[in-house]
Amino acid sequence: MSLDVLIVDDSAAIRKILHRVLIQAEIPLGKVHEAGDGLDALEKLKTETVGLILSDINMPNMDGIEFLGKLKENAALKSVPIVMVTTEGSQAKVMQALELGAVGYVRKPFTAEQIKEKLTGII
Repeated sequence: MSLDVLIVDDSAAIRKILHRVLIQAEIPLGKVHEAGDGLDALEKLKTETVGLILSDINMPNMDGIEFLGKLKENAALKSVPIVMVTTEGSQAKVMQALELGAVGYVRKPFTAEQIKEKLTGII
């Protein structure tokens, strides 16, 4: 069964790298949607259904923490697993994401193996 994914990161290069890493990790992908920040992601989720979200924490307009909070307030979206993929050095921010309902996190730079390991058991 294929999995539709939303990748949320303000860097187009990171979004492309994450897409390639998902393929290398042999994740059975369906559609892969991209968003540049939390606001863009919420707009995309109005028309697209996904089974997994990979989101950065530090982004302009709406960061990953605020985006995660908005997701968890929405009954239709709160069950979608979200993994934070971040350069965030602050353990407090990462813990805040986990407390808000993120199912895990991966630090940048990452490898296909780290992504695969993190997603095993989630998807």
